[in-house]
Amino acid sequence: MLSTRALGLAPALRQAAFSPGKIRFHWPKYCEFDFSVQTQSLKPEDGTTILNTQRLQRPSSPHFTIYEPQLTWIGSIFNRVTGVGLGFLLYGFSLAYLVAPGTFDSTHVIEFVGGLPDVVKYAGKFILALPFTFHSWNGIRHLLWDSGKFLTVKGAYSTGYAVLGATAISTIVLMFQ
Repeated sequence: MLSTRALGLAPALRQAAFSPGKIRFHWPKYCEFDFSVQTQSLKPEDGTTILNTQRLQRPSSPHFTIYEPQLTWIGSIFNRVTGVGLGFLLYGFSLAYLVAPGTFDSTHVIEFVGGLPDVVKYAGKFILALPFTFHSWNGIRHLLWDSGKFLTVKGAYSTGYAVLGATAISTIVLMFQ
């Protein structure tokens, strides 16, 4: 308040506050903008088409593309995939046995597998043993985590490598039996 009186601004401020129409601000010529908006009518399907083309031009979420693959999330994904695969195998064979018990009983399966070449037998054993052993060893790893052990980053990686090693050894053992 004192500064406005000392500088003589009080009358000018009162005049600006009570008569705003008298104060004029002129924009420079290069700052003038045309704010008119042109619109056009569209059919609903045209709007959907425009929206879909805009969505295609947006960048996708960078999730996998920017991160270096890590043992923890690769192991987690593989654990889920092997669990789903083993579940489908169990339920598929069970349903097949219910539908045609004479075709999928153990004697017919043994006869069928016995007639296959050795290379196919070993490949089939590998295809069945790998997900089974990985899922089993990783399940033990999760039980250790549930008991409160190996919850550090170093512990997660050491148990991850242990699971990979145990999976490799047990897959080879199961394959050649």
